[in-house]
Amino acid sequence: MKQNNLILAVNGTLMRGLELENNLKEAGASFIKESKTEKAYRLYSINDKYPAMIRVNEGGNTVDVELYEISKEGLKQVLSKEPPGLTIKEITLIDGAFVQGVVGLNDIIKGQKEITSYGGWRNYLASKKL
Repeated sequence: MKQNNLILAVNGTLMRGLELENNLKEAGASFIKESKTEKAYRLYSINDKYPAMIRVNEGGNTVDVELYEISKEGLKQVLSKEPPGLTIKEITLIDGAFVQGVVGLNDIIKGQKEITSYGGWRNYLASKKL
């Protein structure tokens, strides 16, 4: 990993093949691998347009994520194009590693559909096509 770069975990529309993937490419991010969070998160569909992942103290599960290497400047660029109500915070992966991740602010999930049981945004989108 390049000096001053960090690992970013994404869980929704920034993932490969989805509508905001180009935001990562334009910021110079490099895909590393697929992973999962530890069992401490819930996932919500925000008006069926994008997900919001929230850390919880109990009743959480794993959420599918993709890991990218990105510069701090690139991260600022990506965050500036994210939908309202999302931010970057440290999250914990299933292997115990700490990385930066896209998460929702608590207010954004009010009245939204919880989709944690699907395991991730891709699985939720696939279920809607059935």
